[in-house]
Amino acid sequence: MLRSTGAAGAPEPLPAIDGVRIGYLDELAAAMEPSAFHGEPPGPGDLAAMFHTGGTTGAPKLAAHTHANEVADAWMLSASKLFDERTVVFAALPLFHVNALVVTLLAPLFKGQTVVWAGPLGYRDPALYGAFWEIVEHYRIAAMSAVPTVYATLAQCPVDADISSLRFPMVGASPLPAAVRDTFHAHTGTALIEGYGLTEATCASARSFPDVSRPGSVGQRLPYQRMRVVSTDGTWEDVPPGGTGLLAINGPTVFPGYVTDRNENGPVLDGLGKLVDGWLDTGDLARIDEEGFVWLAGRAKDLIIRGGHNIDPAVIEDALLAHPQVTGATAVGRPDIHAGEVPVAYVTLPPGATVTENDLRDWASERVPDRTAAPKTVTILDELPVTAVDKLYKPALRTDAIRREVRAALDKVPEVHHIGTTTEGSSIVATVTVSPSADQAAIKALLGRYAIEWRLVVMS
Repeated sequence: MLRSTGAAGAPEPLPAIDGVRIGYLDELAAAMEPSAFHGEPPGPGDLAAMFHTGGTTGAPKLAAHTHANEVADAWMLSASKLFDERTVVFAALPLFHVNALVVTLLAPLFKGQTVVWAGPLGYRDPALYGAFWEIVEHYRIAAMSAVPTVYATLAQCPVDADISSLRFPMVGASPLPAAVRDTFHAHTGTALIEGYGLTEATCASARSFPDVSRPGSVGQRLPYQRMRVVSTDGTWEDVPPGGTGLLAINGPTVFPGYVTDRNENGPVLDGLGKLVDGWLDTGDLARIDEEGFVWLAGRAKDLIIRGGHNIDPAVIEDALLAHPQVTGATAVGRPDIHAGEVPVAYVTLPPGATVTENDLRDWASERVPDRTAAPKTVTILDELPVTAVDKLYKPALRTDAIRREVRAALDKVPEVHHIGTTTEGSSIVATVTVSPSADQAAIKALLGRYAIEWRLVVMS
């Protein structure tokens, strides 16, 4: 266990667990020789950690990291000239997230940087935001790493301190909306440094540069990592330069596989189709320009396919986030009997906002670059669903969109008692409960017009 820095007095007693050694790290380490490692040193291929993936598009999986994976990725970041040993880093993401481990813990260790930890709740502590700029001033924070929702919130917090030390606010883990990037820059005078990575590639694979502005790009690949763009049809054919396709990564940070079981030799690993000849299928759509800058074009699973036309939800989200009363926005596909699916959006507003859902629908429709991307509806929520590390969690909104559409379709059908949804694996299933006397054939015919999974349950 760890106590807070500077904690005074006797520590609280710790519980006893049979077969487990429990103690405070400072006490356990006090009698140890600090110049040597007490134990059998791990090998590069030994497993160092297992991390649950973000799970933003489906159920999380347990990804294994080797010691070589983590050391290589941390070294790649620390080798950057962006900051040196005098750079103070702020860390507030939970340590079960790879960004916190690699970017704000392991990488600073290479240069002996000072890291200021925000406490157990980190960015999830509402009280942090009220004092955030004063913390930056007090510790002369120069670098930090967070997800877009954090920067969106900070852009609403009055700057009440000297934050001139803040030079390298890094953002990653999920796509950065242009409106958040621009608003934060205008609010603080500091540009966000975008990066790109995923748990299956340890953490960071690309980063941008404050002195080479490429708004919207996540930067260039890190040293010793390779990137390519391949076709989305499963053939892994390279896409012509500048073309958009599936982003693939190869190099020392690519994980050995997901933990799918355990036997007498330890964890059983399986790439589960994400690894092809050493290349990692990231699941992200992207293009790489002639200078090597990577431009994301959305998650392959997030694309809204309207009548065969691919719509990147980011264009809808950016349009809505440009509205002065919108604090958060995300778009998903809603089932449609004619087009397969159509875009719908969900937003959050600040207290006292007066804009209506129809106002926002019209606002977005006037600003999206393609008429097919105009959202059919905009729904105002108290808060958008997020994962434990504040990434937007779209399956919950897809579930809501399916439920709303099926409910509307069956609104006037007699003997329908309940419409719900369940998640089975990576699929969302609409469940319709009806009376025994209901016209089941008609209901099945109606549900059959949608490209969704559904189940009819007859009450006993």
